[in-house]
Amino acid sequence: MNHMGTYDALLVVSFGGPEKPDDVMPFLENVVRGRDIPRERLLEVEAHYQRFGGASPINQQCRDLIAAVGPTVDLPIYWGNRNWHPYLEDTLRQMAADGVRRAAAFVTSAYGSYSACRQYIDDISLARAAVEGAPEIVKLRHYHDHPGFVAAMVDHAREALDRLPAEHRDTARLVFTAHSIPASMARTAGPDGGLYEAQLLRTAGLVAAGLGGGHEWDLVWQSRSGAPHIPWLEPDVCDHLEELAGRGTPAVVLVPIGFVSDHMEVVYDLDVEAGDMAAKLGLPLTRAATAGTHPRFVAMVGELLAEPEPVACGATCCPAPPRRRAPQEARG
Repeated sequence: MNHMGTYDALLVVSFGGPEKPDDVMPFLENVVRGRDIPRERLLEVEAHYQRFGGASPINQQCRDLIAAVGPTVDLPIYWGNRNWHPYLEDTLRQMAADGVRRAAAFVTSAYGSYSACRQYIDDISLARAAVEGAPEIVKLRHYHDHPGFVAAMVDHAREALDRLPAEHRDTARLVFTAHSIPASMARTAGPDGGLYEAQLLRTAGLVAAGLGGGHEWDLVWQSRSGAPHIPWLEPDVCDHLEELAGRGTPAVVLVPIGFVSDHMEVVYDLDVEAGDMAAKLGLPLTRAATAGTHPRFVAMVGELLAEPEPVACGATCCPAPPRRRAPQEARG
């Protein structure tokens, strides 16, 4: 049975990001509101954005995805961000005015954890509570192991392998990356804990298998933020590159499976920081593209809409971390 008929709209929900230099600091202040983040850290991250003209790639990539998905689904598509324009609350207000009663939410995060899933659910609830007559919103399931997502990442990883010198393509090591989170958040991810790491390991294994060729691979972490004394998932990607170079690894392909589109974490933390580290080490390195608008990833959205409705998460699944509401990187 095709379940697309139970929805009268599709809502794309993303993190959001600035699009011009004057947006950057207000965006960062909005993301870290209520958290004890030193001003120096905000200025440091602001400089990352200004290096790229004061814009994150993420909003344009959302527009591109919506344009690609539009012809494949027979539903109006709306777009709302958690942290920058267009805000979820404004989008839900427009949906209510348009008479939308029930919409499916496709979140640009494939995994389960507080910051990767529960926080999106909470922000949708807050936005609905602020809008009279807001539509019911059903968040579509995690899609980390959906064949469409996997196929997109296999193709992009293969293209990155092909950009290496020919003598390194068969022996290059695959280094899968995802956003680090606090170890305490990782322990409580999912109904039984450990879901974030388990899902990422499954995705990495599926992509490596799809490539064939028996490439060795690792899952590492990037874009850590927060107080130094709080344990986060390790190893960091740059530390790992140093270790691999010391072991004589001939070449590396970075595969950012933790992201479905380019964020500042991808273009700065991987392309700039990890790229600079690899150059310093003399380690040949390429970076695979994110899923973006790969045809199989685009088709996946319609396939998720056609599935039976997902069962809502339990109230204790992926609880908010203590004290601070959102220990996540202030970047989109």
